Amino acid sequence: MKPFRTDGGSLYPDRDAQSDWGDCCVAHDLAYWRGGDAATRLQADEALRACVLRTTGNAQQAAQMFSGVRAGGGPWWPTSYRWAYGWPYGRGHALLESAERERADTLQKQAEQQGALACPSRPAQPR
Repeated sequence: MKPFRTDGGSLYPDRDAQSDWGDCCVAHDLAYWRGGDAATRLQADEALRACVLRTTGNAQQAAQMFSGVRAGGGPWWPTSYRWAYGWPYGRGHALLESAERERADTLQKQAEQQGALACPSRPAQPR
């Protein structure tokens, strides 16, 4: 499994003038990176939709993002943001075995410690 990385909203902006939903995208990327079965993917996509709706109050935007990830995030696409992108291409919708979950947990903790769970398009905080 590759270390976690995020591109925020992939092909969708992470914010607009009124709202910043970048944290929703990072949480969604984390789920997509880990992978799992088709039901887990649907839960991740529904969580993204709910988070964007909660953050923006915009049901149309939340629905648009949900439709986009359902259509373009499948494990069969050879993209950097496909379902289970932390694993080699071809994994598909497969539950993680115990050793795989442990590996993903370890890499997730490393990403947290390195600050890799921040939305990359968010302006840097002043020091």
